[in-house]
Amino acid sequence: METTQIQNASSTGTTPTSTTSPTSKTIAESTNAGSTTDTKGKQPQVLISRKRNAEDRKKSQIWDHFTKLDVDPKAPRAECNYCGKYYACHTIVNGTSNMWSHLKVCKKFPFVVDKKQKVLVLEPKIENGELGEQNVGSLKAIGYNYDECRQTLAKMVIIDELPFNFVEGRGFKLFARTMQPRFDIPSRFTIMRDCLKLYVEEKDRLRIALRGQRLCLTTDTWTSIQNINYMCLTAHWIDDDWNLHKRILNFCQVSNHMGETIGQVIENCLLEWGIDKLLTITLDNASSNNVTISYLKNVMKDWPTNILSNEHLHVRCCAHIVNLIVCDGLKEINDSVVKIRNAIRFVRSSPSRHLAFKKCAEKLHIECKKSLCLDVATRWNSTYLMLEAAEKFEKVFVRLGERELRYMSYFLEVDSKGNKKNIGPPGLEDWENARTLVKFLKIFYMVTLRFSDSLHVTSNSFFNELIYMHTNLLQLCKNKDSILSGMTMNMMLKFEKYWGCEVNQNFLLYVANVLDPCLKLKYVKFCFGDLYDYDKAQLLTNKVKDTLMSLYEFYLKINEVVDNNRHKQDVSAIDDVEVDVNALARFKRHLQEVDSVENKNEVERYLIDGCEDPNDDKLDILGWWKSTALKYKILSKVAQHVLAIPISTVASELAFSTGGRVLDQFRSSLSPATVQALICCQNWLHHGSIPTDSRSLINDLETYENLESSNFFLETCTFYFVIY
Repeated sequence: METTQIQNASSTGTTPTSTTSPTSKTIAESTNAGSTTDTKGKQPQVLISRKRNAEDRKKSQIWDHFTKLDVDPKAPRAECNYCGKYYACHTIVNGTSNMWSHLKVCKKFPFVVDKKQKVLVLEPKIENGELGEQNVGSLKAIGYNYDECRQTLAKMVIIDELPFNFVEGRGFKLFARTMQPRFDIPSRFTIMRDCLKLYVEEKDRLRIALRGQRLCLTTDTWTSIQNINYMCLTAHWIDDDWNLHKRILNFCQVSNHMGETIGQVIENCLLEWGIDKLLTITLDNASSNNVTISYLKNVMKDWPTNILSNEHLHVRCCAHIVNLIVCDGLKEINDSVVKIRNAIRFVRSSPSRHLAFKKCAEKLHIECKKSLCLDVATRWNSTYLMLEAAEKFEKVFVRLGERELRYMSYFLEVDSKGNKKNIGPPGLEDWENARTLVKFLKIFYMVTLRFSDSLHVTSNSFFNELIYMHTNLLQLCKNKDSILSGMTMNMMLKFEKYWGCEVNQNFLLYVANVLDPCLKLKYVKFCFGDLYDYDKAQLLTNKVKDTLMSLYEFYLKINEVVDNNRHKQDVSAIDDVEVDVNALARFKRHLQEVDSVENKNEVERYLIDGCEDPNDDKLDILGWWKSTALKYKILSKVAQHVLAIPISTVASELAFSTGGRVLDQFRSSLSPATVQALICCQNWLHHGSIPTDSRSLINDLETYENLESSNFFLETCTFYFVIY
């Protein structure tokens, strides 16, 4: 194939020599001389015929690039027109194959492509990409590598959640041929094997990174479109460079959602990864999860790496508790919300009504870019977003009631029993109630967002958000609005159930607040004093401090064991010197007894030292502990592990949105093992999940709607449907 390309290139780049010779001209003349023509002008048969000469044959195109030398006719030679090298060119003995072979590698041949030759390209400047990459914009030599292209294609399929048969699409093949004609596009079966191979490689790399790390886990369950139960297990930790990490360990199939079943699956996952150091496991508040924690505590009770007998293993998802609190208060939702929901349903029920609503908003000069959205009855946060957007268009709904007959008739429709189908339309009092409810729900919406942050440390913010919610609930309980105060009273009861009872609380979250250099124990004591009477506040403060001291003493013992083992190894390495090991050990214990107060005072020194400015938004808590790790050698280890505790299961729940996209109605035949490989590997390649922002999704929806309303888009769509 390469020979053909070279031949074509040579034919277009140079002019082949003529094959006409004087000998052939003589033959033609003699042929015409020996023939006769009848009176009708017909050509008779040739009277004289001769054998073809060697020079009559078609001349090879290789002679466009080589020149034959005047040397011994028995050993003819030819010279390359580009580099000047000589080759034998005897017609019978050598032929032209050696000259064609030289032309493929000739450095001066203008049409040859050196496979080893690299191309200088300017990489774009990237400060902080989605995959964590950084580049200042520099020149880089890049060469074609088939294996790298295959691996990059597999990464694209995984990261962008593409189906395997994407590589067999006509559009992709056209694009690949245009970008790199030498790339042989693999089949969908080959790309699936490449994805699974990449999953195994990334898993081995992650297993090495997890060695020796103490992990905090989050887990949740999900049912796919195939009616298969999946469990997602995510690990969280802070490395020695004080960077927060989270990785999905498993996205595996479970037979049911029973607590013992979940516990067994988690146990198998830990054994598979070789994980034996755990601090906490964060789960939602389903009753079956209590059974899961009991099962795991029983399994881990003999592990030598347990911390305080796994007393603080269970962390309840704070975002889920907030959801339960708000839903309990919204059980008896007032009619104002129902009326506004019906008004929005009317607007979004047809394109013509939606268009009339937009025109009315333009006439009233309402520049709000938010789009109306309907809520989901079981999700209070969607109700908040619905009301927040709707109250900006209050004047538009009032104008519809005055001038749009269809709008008013919509609320006059009755069913077979004569009852109104739709309550409404909303009046001025309803809109006022909606604004009050938006302010009320915004408190818990913002708290949920802060609890659900999966890219930053959240354990140190738990107590602050708890105080924020409790203070607002107390104020709203005294509100003059009977409906609002009644809702708040129901929510306060649920709040006290989870965060007012010591049994349901994990005091490691209060310890995380103490380990915040801006707050420390002083803030905990101050807030407990506002919440409870003096005796209970003092009791809870002492319990938080005792928990911190217990953790510190545990890590201190671990550090002593490591130092003793290191000392024994150093002593055993010295064979020719007699050393009294027992005397050194006794002396070290003596120093520890003398300095025990000083050792324990590492916590006291931290608590006595002044707090950092709480209003300093630029203070990085992990950076602060990294800079003071030498000052607080043991306490910094406690902070490294406690601050990694996630206070919500959002990190695991985000994987289910990915699972819903991977296992859609068109790809529901994927096996659970393949699903796990795709979802886990995508998370590892991303170095963490990309956060989902509901506000950005709403803005995107509005952008799409604006595009749909443009004339160009409508004309294009019309042309498309006419053609196809």
